[in-house]
Amino acid sequence: MITPDHTYTQLVFDNSRMNASCSHTQTTVIAPSELKSVQGKLPVTHAHWISPPNALELAWTSNADGHWTAEIQVEEWRGRRTRLHGDHLCLWVYSAAALAGSALPFLQIALQSDSLSPALPLSQFVEQLPAGEWVYVQIPLAAFQPATETYDFAQLRRIIWQQGSADGVAHTLILDEIKVRWLAESAPVFAPNNLRATAYERHVDLTWDAVADPDVQYIEIQQSLDGQHFTPIGIQYPHLNRYAAYVKVDTTYDFQVSAVNQAYKKSAPSNVVSATTRQFTDDELLTMIQAAHFRYYWEGAHPEAGLALESIPGDPHEVALGAAGFGIFAWIVGAERGFISRVQLIERMHKALAFLSTADRYHGVWAHFIDGRTGQTIPEFGQYDNGGDLVETAFMVQALLTARQYLDRDTDDERSIRATITRLWEEVEWNWYRNPADPAFLYWHWSPDYEWHINHRLIGWNETLIVYLLAVASPTHPIPPELYHTGWASQSEIAQNYRAGWGQTGAGSRYTNGETYYGIKLDVGVGTGGPLFFTHYSFLGFDPRGARDAYCDYAENNRNITLINYRYCVANPGGYAGYSDACWGLTASDDYAGYAARDANEPNDNGTITPTGALGSFPYTPEESLRALKYFYRELGSSLWGIYGFRDAINLTQDWVSGIFMGLNQAPITVMIENYRTGLLWRSFMSNPEIGEMWKKLRFMKKD
Repeated sequence: MITPDHTYTQLVFDNSRMNASCSHTQTTVIAPSELKSVQGKLPVTHAHWISPPNALELAWTSNADGHWTAEIQVEEWRGRRTRLHGDHLCLWVYSAAALAGSALPFLQIALQSDSLSPALPLSQFVEQLPAGEWVYVQIPLAAFQPATETYDFAQLRRIIWQQGSADGVAHTLILDEIKVRWLAESAPVFAPNNLRATAYERHVDLTWDAVADPDVQYIEIQQSLDGQHFTPIGIQYPHLNRYAAYVKVDTTYDFQVSAVNQAYKKSAPSNVVSATTRQFTDDELLTMIQAAHFRYYWEGAHPEAGLALESIPGDPHEVALGAAGFGIFAWIVGAERGFISRVQLIERMHKALAFLSTADRYHGVWAHFIDGRTGQTIPEFGQYDNGGDLVETAFMVQALLTARQYLDRDTDDERSIRATITRLWEEVEWNWYRNPADPAFLYWHWSPDYEWHINHRLIGWNETLIVYLLAVASPTHPIPPELYHTGWASQSEIAQNYRAGWGQTGAGSRYTNGETYYGIKLDVGVGTGGPLFFTHYSFLGFDPRGARDAYCDYAENNRNITLINYRYCVANPGGYAGYSDACWGLTASDDYAGYAARDANEPNDNGTITPTGALGSFPYTPEESLRALKYFYRELGSSLWGIYGFRDAINLTQDWVSGIFMGLNQAPITVMIENYRTGLLWRSFMSNPEIGEMWKKLRFMKKD
């Protein structure tokens, strides 16, 4: 299980995950000055660096009447608490040619409020740069303090390099390891112990014993083809004792690792390990993918709660309830496939259930985000978000009921787990979440302080189907079955307007759709069907096969939504880089422009492909999904693959890949691949007697 890392609160730049440019940079230039850029971003170089494998390249010519700026932004992602801790801005700079102080650029900083500091000459902190040597620059943040305003430097968001002396000469600076930090003496560090390697097709998983030394800044990974000459290939933060080295197939590699302290002094290397990659069969690839994404929920869980975090990296204490539920599904797959033992699953279930039993609840409903240390609600989305989240609770309950059926042995441990799950399930007051002023719908959120202020009705078609199914199935606090039709599938004006807003068209506004997209008739779905997570989240446990009501056959409908998404990406009306029959999947994810939901509709598409979109659709489109899996891993893996499988998203048009693994998106890959392979989660969830009764109440029909 992970522990908090100090890099989270200090890092501005260490490496770009893409080979050409750094996504969280921005350049501007006014001629006749010149500034090297790649699509308006700073390029990266692989020739020189402090932390491998790359660094930023700042190459400019400053001329009179011209100007340039190069902005390095503190990278943002959903859930990041961006407060940088330290009293110095520190970075490494390198110039191949000697560079006088007068030739160096100016720099300034900007805060979250967009307050701009005075622009300071870099020469104020480094008199000159010798040729071919890295120089460590330490700038007191207080130097940027304006006379008329008091800065909170923890809010630093941008570092802006800009034109200095207009000497008309071309210069290049290499920049690396840009951090906010306190200056302190550093003690010697020692190499990590017990390095181990497991080879796959195009990557090698490296693990070592956890490093507890607080002076370790990062672990440097070194690779060799002959066991003697080692080349640094990357770094890992000290709280993570795993690294995925992306390499060539059918090749033997040697690896060693070293610890690097706060003064950038490197330890002696660890033991050397060897590993030989080989071509994998399709089945082996599927198992490999499942195991990697499973680890997010097992190794990456909160150490006290035992449950999944919102994202990694991210707030190390923020348990995300829905993601945690998806993680329980992944644990079951892990136990079934031998990634963990059944005993380990039982132990983790006891820990998780103990946490869930004492965490804040609101008429039996948990909050969306919970502090893993205390069980208290985290109002992530503002002051009104301080109550129960019915949708996230449904995702958790779907998983708990699946675990209740999977852990079916007549032992004290498993009986205890089943009893606790039953109690938690029966304590959820689904019927409370009908706003008395608007009882035709279930509501997403209720707060003891603000009641229904968020005012979000649950109206299909979207990911909230499972809420209505479980609410009807509840043995203690059910809703009337007719609410499925008057709420979820409502034909009211409110519901129609809601759906039209989602789909940006009237198609599907009456719940049923009936339009044809890319040659496929869609029975139910907003617009072209919506983002693919609509076909995943409610169906991790609920088996759509044979689920047919008055509106559609849900297995067929899910397949059609997926095929529309696939064919849209193949057609690629927006002309985005990379889209093809092997690179597809539009859903909700991290994004270069911020967290967003993407679907097969040009206004909602910006070129961002999310692996869970295609890979979570394995039961619906196995051939298309397998082709995407191979492409993501074999062709994009050097940027997209990491310690917990695929990173959240990639946008080749913007030369951007997400820096995070996201709790909501890692598990559907593991879970839906398993449902495709064996139907395990579907079979377990559907065997709950309450679900059988719900089926009867809603008169779901088997397909003729």
